[in-house]
Amino acid sequence: MEQIAKRAGVGKLTVYRRWSSKEELLSRAIEMMVEEPGWPSNDEIRVASPHEILERILPASAEMAVDPRFRALVARILGSSVSHPSLMATYWKHYVAPRRAATSALLENARRDRKVPVDADVDVLMDMMAGAVLYRVLQPNPPDAREMERYLREVYRVAGLLP
Repeated sequence: MEQIAKRAGVGKLTVYRRWSSKEELLSRAIEMMVEEPGWPSNDEIRVASPHEILERILPASAEMAVDPRFRALVARILGSSVSHPSLMATYWKHYVAPRRAATSALLENARRDRKVPVDADVDVLMDMMAGAVLYRVLQPNPPDAREMERYLREVYRVAGLLP
């Protein structure tokens, strides 16, 4: 907190007045960093095809995935998930859970349209997609945005969300 106050040019007490703990401050920073404009609403997900939604969000998702700040954030959150579980809880609540809910709805739509097998386990599909993306994002030599978008398209195609 002292380093944060120094970098902000304020006293440590000023930082503590706004955030009661380092975890609370970092949690808010995580929320601000992972906010994505253009993320579909639940209503949009119900009526639009997975293809339409993914075409709209893929370029921005690819850009965010290769941003060094996002990659560092993900690595730090994963690395500190045992010692600072509140950070992972905040990241999960504000980033992972909404995307899992949206992806689940997209997969259900794809299953309804017979693009995904009727007996497919949606949770397993989501974990496979998330794992593939995490693995790619955390590589020592990550792809650029163009390659990341190509990779995301392939992940979603294999999952049945894109033609």
